[in-house]
Amino acid sequence: MSRVMCIPVDAQGQVDPRWGWALRVALVTVEDQKIAGWNEVDVHWDALHDQSGEGQHHARVAKFLMDNGVTDVVASHMGQGMARMLASMRLEIHLDASGDAREVIERLIRE
Repeated sequence: MSRVMCIPVDAQGQVDPRWGWALRVALVTVEDQKIAGWNEVDVHWDALHDQSGEGQHHARVAKFLMDNGVTDVVASHMGQGMARMLASMRLEIHLDASGDAREVIERLIRE
């Protein structure tokens, strides 16, 4: 079964602690318990966050996740509203991520 994991990343490949304010995220395709694809996308949620209300921002994030077939969200932390929205989308949420983003994904795959 294929999964698509989404994780916020910085320019050095580290987990960006700002999920809802991320500049860039990696979309990671996982097949057969291995990373089959790694695509980094500039989402600019940092700049877009305050351009509209919280509901519109959450909708923007949800649309991105749906459009990209995301099954899992990996983040350092997120607000309760965002967590509720992702849970209502039946996405797996993995919090407390830090360090090298690829290593975080590989550890989650093994678990």
